[in-house]
Amino acid sequence: MFHWDHGLFLSRPRLALDVTRQQPHGFISHAHHDHMARHELAYCTPSTGKLYRHRLGAGRQVVELAEGVPREYSDVRLTTYPAGHCLGSVMLHMEGLGLSGKHSEDVSLLYTGDFKLGESATAARANPPQADILLMECTFGDPRYCFPPREVATQQLVKLTRMILKNGETPVVHAYELGKAQEVTKILTEAGIPVLQHPAIFAVSKIYENEGVNLGDVAEYRPELLPGRVVITLPKSSPGFRLAGIELPVSIAVTGWAMDATLASRWQADHAVPLSDHADFNELLELIDRVEPKQVYCLHGPKLRQFVAHLRSLGHEAFLAEEGFQQRLF
Repeated sequence: MFHWDHGLFLSRPRLALDVTRQQPHGFISHAHHDHMARHELAYCTPSTGKLYRHRLGAGRQVVELAEGVPREYSDVRLTTYPAGHCLGSVMLHMEGLGLSGKHSEDVSLLYTGDFKLGESATAARANPPQADILLMECTFGDPRYCFPPREVATQQLVKLTRMILKNGETPVVHAYELGKAQEVTKILTEAGIPVLQHPAIFAVSKIYENEGVNLGDVAEYRPELLPGRVVITLPKSSPGFRLAGIELPVSIAVTGWAMDATLASRWQADHAVPLSDHADFNELLELIDRVEPKQVYCLHGPKLRQFVAHLRSLGHEAFLAEEGFQQRLF
């Protein structure tokens, strides 16, 4: 039913799942660069389609998969469900194709892509269905990455930015241009703190706004607008993150990796706030409980082997993605 070939594929009929090299047919769970490519034909939600074209070219061909609406793909039924990660992000539920091709052995499969089960200010909350086989993203598959309650992290962010502004300095939040930047913007503007965005971020935010996500008091960065505003720019690892005219910047990293006390210094940030758009360790386990799969295949994350071992200790039939797929080529 599925296999691994330098990326994940539905085998019959062939469909690439978040593969980052061009394919004839590719499903895109969301529009982050590490989950998409310039496919000949891309399958994704309408919102992801708009973001995909913005990032990889206006002429890209898209088959829209509306959330919750089944679509036939050869002899497979594809249905998308919100993933809670960013605008347009979805999980993909596949059914109607048995491991041996016989109807009596039909199984269902859920591919999560990146997901978060908790609340999001700018993305539909995740709604995973049950499935026989679960292919899950496991970025934070390490028990030290159990995040504080969302309201604790958001209050920390708001309190920190207000303190910096009160000191006559400029809070500069570093965030990915799609997803985290809009989430942080919404949190701050809802708290009454106006935001300026890097031009690349603002271009994505306009798509969010056009898709019905109100981000509040936000404008494209101009130095003359600085007083009393938070600046959201690109991560320091991204070319062009620096914005001219900020004389007293105080940098803030907003990421789940902030659970590591060394994160701020390693990322050369003055502060770090543990707010993530990925599931934490407990949510990974919660997903399995909700989906009730017979088999679990784990993808992505620095602690995959340990996480698979932990799942097996809990009684799950779990596999490391690449090794599992190679041993179980359906």
